[in-house]
Amino acid sequence: MHIGQTDTASVKCLINSISRFIHLVSCQTVKPMPFQKICNNMVGVLKRLKPVLDDIMDYKIPLHENLCKVCEELDIGVNEARDFIEKWGSKMSKIHSVLQSGTLLIKLQSTSLDICHMIVKSLQSPPSASVLANLQHYIQELQCLKKETAMIYIEKALRNQRDNIEPCNENLREIIELLKLTSTQELLKETIAVEKERLNAEGHKMIGDLEEINEIVNLVRNLRDYVMKTECFAVKSGVSFPPYFRCPLSLELMVDPVIVASGQTYERQSIQKWLDNGMTVCPKTRQRLTHTNLVPNYTVKAMVATWCEENNTNHASNTKYNNSSHKTVPSDHLLSQELPSGNSISRSCLQTGNAFEERKDDSSFRSNGECNGCQNVEIEKWELQSIHSRSESFSSSISSSDCLLAVSKDVSRMSDKHQNMKGSSVDAGGMENRKNNNSNTTNSHSRVDSHNVSNSGFNELTTSSHVNKLIEDLQSQSIEVKTTAAEELRLLTRHNTENRIIVGKCGAVTPLLSLLYSDGKVTQEHAVTTLLNLSINEDNKALIMEAGATEPLIHVLKAGNDGAKENSAAALFSLSVMENSKAKIGRSGAVKALVELLASGALRGKKDAATALYSLSIFHDNKARIVQAGAVKFLVRLIDPADGMVDKAVALLSNLSTIAEGRLEIAREGGIPSLVEIVESGSQRGKENAACILLQLCLHSSRFCTLVLQEGAVPPLVALSQSGTPRAKEKAQQLLSHFRNQREGATVKGKS
Repeated sequence: MHIGQTDTASVKCLINSISRFIHLVSCQTVKPMPFQKICNNMVGVLKRLKPVLDDIMDYKIPLHENLCKVCEELDIGVNEARDFIEKWGSKMSKIHSVLQSGTLLIKLQSTSLDICHMIVKSLQSPPSASVLANLQHYIQELQCLKKETAMIYIEKALRNQRDNIEPCNENLREIIELLKLTSTQELLKETIAVEKERLNAEGHKMIGDLEEINEIVNLVRNLRDYVMKTECFAVKSGVSFPPYFRCPLSLELMVDPVIVASGQTYERQSIQKWLDNGMTVCPKTRQRLTHTNLVPNYTVKAMVATWCEENNTNHASNTKYNNSSHKTVPSDHLLSQELPSGNSISRSCLQTGNAFEERKDDSSFRSNGECNGCQNVEIEKWELQSIHSRSESFSSSISSSDCLLAVSKDVSRMSDKHQNMKGSSVDAGGMENRKNNNSNTTNSHSRVDSHNVSNSGFNELTTSSHVNKLIEDLQSQSIEVKTTAAEELRLLTRHNTENRIIVGKCGAVTPLLSLLYSDGKVTQEHAVTTLLNLSINEDNKALIMEAGATEPLIHVLKAGNDGAKENSAAALFSLSVMENSKAKIGRSGAVKALVELLASGALRGKKDAATALYSLSIFHDNKARIVQAGAVKFLVRLIDPADGMVDKAVALLSNLSTIAEGRLEIAREGGIPSLVEIVESGSQRGKENAACILLQLCLHSSRFCTLVLQEGAVPPLVALSQSGTPRAKEKAQQLLSHFRNQREGATVKGKS
C-alpha cells in the first residue's frame, strides 16, 4: 500500500517533533556529563533522520504500509525525550537520569533504524538514489552508535545486585568517575536525590519506577561503602583523618556530630540537609524517623577535637574538607595508621572519661519533669570502643546506638600498634589494657589477644571451603578439635570484615551457640568471642538473634569464666543495638544476669555489664526490669572514684531516674549525697548527668528536694550553671529555679 494523506500527516508530525526537540536541546544550558552526551546523541540520531524524512516528503516516495505506525511510535519517543529533558533538574539523581535518558536514546535509535529499513524496502524509482545513499550512511552511523559507557557500568552493577553478586570495585570506581561523584558533597547530593525520587515514586504508587529506584538506592549505598573502604580523606592540614570519624552520610569529618531518632550519629549540616529535603528515614538503617530532633553527640565531638589537637589541626577550620586530593589505598590498610600515643582512640580522645551519653535533647526534661517519649539514650562511644577493641573493630568507636557499623562495614581493623600491646589472658579482645593516661579514663580497656597477634595469616581473607571445614570441626566429638576450630574462627574474625561476612553466611552461628553450653571453659570463651566478633556485622546481628542467642549468652554470663562473661555481656550489648532486639533481650532474663555481673564481676565485667544495661535501657520497659533486678544499689556503690566507673554509673542512673521506681531506689540507696558530690567535683559529663538525676528527683518529690538541699547542693549548682556544658547549665538553672519556687511557695503558704 502506498503512502496516503493520513500517512503523510504522521511523517510531517514526526518531522515537526524532531525540529522542536533539536531546538529545545540547543537552547538548554549544558548538562553534566554523561547526561549531556546522551542528549547530544539523541540530537545526532534525530538530526540525521530528519533529512531522510524530508526527502521522503519531497520526492513523494511510496513507502511500506506500516511506516506510519513506526513514525507514530518514534514521535511518541521523541516527545517523551523532550518532556524528560524539560523536566530535568540539577537536583535529580545522576544515576537515574543516565538510566532514563539512556533508555530513551536506545528507543530512538532502535525505532529510527526500523524506519530506515522500511524506507529502503520502499525505494524503487531512480529519483530515490540520493535518498538511498543518505539512508545507507545513516544506517551505518546508527549501528555504530554504542550505549553510553556509564549506563553499561550502572546496568552491570544493578544486575549484580539482583543476582546477589558482591559489588565489583572496578565497576563502582568507573561509575564514580564517569558520573563525577568523586567528591563527598556530590555523593551526598546523589544520596538525597535518589531518596527524594524514591519517596516521589512511593507517593504516586509507581511500582515499576519504585523497584528501579530502590535498586539505585542500594547501588548508591555500595558506592558510599566503596568510598569508605578505599578513599583516604584529609583535613586542610593534609593529615588523613581516621575513617571512623566520618559522617556516614557525607563521609566527611564530623565537626558537629548529632544523633537522630534511629540512634545514628551524623554531621549536623549533612543530616539537616537530608531532613530539609523532606527525608523521613535514617540514611543508614532506613528506619522511619519518629521525630526530627538532632541531639548533640558531645562524646564524638570531644574525640574528634582531641584528635585534631593531637594532629595540630584546627578543629573549627575543618568544616570544609580537603578531599580533592584524596588517594585510593587498599582497604586492608584503612586503619593501619597508628593512633595517638599508642593507646586506643577511646583513651586518647575521651578526656572526660564518661561511659555513656544520654540521647536527649536539651529540652528533654520539661517543667513537669517528664522525659520526652521520643528521645532515648545513646551508647557512649568510648564504651563501644572498649567492647569492640576486643573484637578488633574500630568501627564501633564512634557510632551511636546503632553505631557498631555506622562508619563502614570495613572500618574494623586494629593498628599493629594496638595488636602488639602486652596481654596476659583471654581472647582477641579479652585482655584489659591497664595503661592509662588519665584518671578519668582509667580502664579504657582496649583488649588484645593473648595469642600471637603478630601472625598476619589470620588477617587474610579466608575461603568458604575452609570455614565449612572449621564448622564441621565445631561439631566434632573431640573437645580439642572443637576448641581449635572455635579458636581459629575467632582469630579469622578479629580484624577482617570480609571474614566475618563469610563465616556468618557459611552457617557458623548455630554450632558456635551450641558451644556456649560446653563444659570446656576455654572452648566456651573462644565461641562467645567469635560470636562477639561476628556481631559487629549488621547482617550477622540478625542471624545471631534469629538463631536464639539470648539464652546461651545468659548461660555464659552465669557459668563462664571472667573473660567469657565479659565477652558475653559485650555480645549482648552489640546485639541490643538493633531496636527490635532490645525488648527481646530485656524479656529473656538477661537483665538479671547482667546485674549480677555488675554486682560481682571483675572491673572489666562490671563495665561491660553497665554498657549492655545502658543499651537495653533505651527501650522504656527495660528500665523497670533493670531497677527491679537491683541494679541501682550497685550503681550507687560504683559512684566512687576509686572504682573508675563514676561516669558510667551516673549516666545509667540518669536514664533510670526517668521512671518512678528508679527515683525511689536512688534515694533509698543513699545516692543523693554522692550525686551532689559529683555535681561539685565530677567530670563535665558526670556533672551534667548528676544534675539531670537531681532535677528528676526534685521535680517529682518535695521530700527528695529537701534531701538534696540538705546535702548543700546549691553552691555547686550555682557554679555548674555558670561553667558547665550547655545541657548541664540548663539543668542546674532549672534546679535552682525549682528551689526558688519551692521556697516562695512555702513562704506564701506560711503567711496565709
